[in-house]
Parts: sequence; structure tokens; C-alpha cells
Amino acid sequence: MSEAESLYLDICTQIPTAEKSQMFGKPCYKIDKKAFVAFFQNEIVFKLAGDIHSQALALDGAQLFDPAGNGRAMKQWVQVPFAHKATWAEFAQQAC
Repeated sequence: MSEAESLYLDICTQIPTAEKSQMFGKPCYKIDKKAFVAFFQNEIVFKLAGDIHSQALALDGAQLFDPAGNGRAMKQWVQVPFAHKATWAEFAQQAC
């Protein structure tokens, strides 16, 4: 298990109502059957809105989540690189 995946699991298991699941075949966590965070390409993907979405997307290397890689990104979801791991816990809290 990579350091990124380990951190993802640590962050998500600290959210009491979050349940481990799958989204597009990728590991994710859901609350009330709605995904709010996923693990993809050794990075975390967060469902965000408003200012926090803009802040996440402004990080170097962050991008809108395009799970199929076909140029049809999911506009509410931001993929944040491991280089910004210090922001992951806060973004997860905001996303849930």
C-alpha cells in the first residue's frame, strides 16, 4: 500500500458516518449512499463546491476529475495530488 493510499484510508476512517464503497470501480467513501471522496491514480478526489472547490482547483497539479480520461470531467470533483497531502483532511471534511 502506498503512503498516499494509507493517508486516504486514515483520513476517511476518521469520519464516523463514512462507509467504504466503490465509484466507477475506484475505492471511495460515501455518506448516505452519496460519494464524497475517492482514491484515483495515487491521489484523492473530492466532491467540493464554492470557495473550497476553487481553492482546491488552484493547487499546482490539481485538476477536475476525469475518471474515463475522455475529456468529460466531473465538474464538482477535484483531483488533488499527493504533493498537497497537507490539505487532504480539510478537503475531506468539507466534502462530507
